[in-house]
Amino acid sequence: MALRTICVYPDPVLREETASVTEFDEELKTLVGDMFDTMYANDGIGLAAPQVGVAKRIVVIDYHGDKFVLVNPEVVEAEGSVINEEGCLSFPGIYEKVASPEKLTVVYQDENGVSQRRELDGFCACVFSHEIDHLNGRLLIDRVSPLKRQFLKKKIAKRAAEK
Repeated sequence: MALRTICVYPDPVLREETASVTEFDEELKTLVGDMFDTMYANDGIGLAAPQVGVAKRIVVIDYHGDKFVLVNPEVVEAEGSVINEEGCLSFPGIYEKVASPEKLTVVYQDENGVSQRRELDGFCACVFSHEIDHLNGRLLIDRVSPLKRQFLKKKIAKRAAEK
């Protein structure tokens, strides 16, 4: 497996429409393995394909040792709202308190194309929701107030200028 470069905001690939996966082949398994390796190397708990420059509907998650591969995931039910502090590998060093669903039901396929349904709650629901948002071009910065968004954009631009 190989490490891939993580796309950092404002990279346009993070906003691209993602395509459904139709081929469950070795290429997919290689990408999934690369995504897990990249996520672990960057101390993440979840990673979406657009974050490594691939505009496909694929997410990997390792939640307390439980590994998940979500291909073509869709949220079929979300209820409640809870505030959690979230970070994102595409926004290094930035952590913000944002609302996410308290409970979530997700349908998806695993890396072999087998249909799955999972009901989640608590922070696990937050992780799944965050990663699935990436597949729809919705980012952490979109989930904060307009004033906070403006502040974060300036902070990110300043960091980029210093590099």
